[in-house]
Amino acid sequence: MPRSPAPAPETATYEQALAELERLVQAMEGGQLPLDQLLASYRRGAELLQLCRTRLQTVEEQVKVLEDGQLKPWAAA
Repeated sequence: MPRSPAPAPETATYEQALAELERLVQAMEGGQLPLDQLLASYRRGAELLQLCRTRLQTVEEQVKVLEDGQLKPWAAA
């Protein structure tokens, strides 16, 4: 029975999760993974994607608070 990948630790940063996700995508796109490992990588990628989305949403909510309840368009300086 294949081992399922470990869940993303709560202490993982957004940047760490994104870097791992990018590595998984590269490995999967390489087409050299066995089917079981491909499935495990897909599952892990889905977990990491959810973690990244959650972290981004949290930051967006914090920005709304800082901007008096309105999320203003990003203007690059």
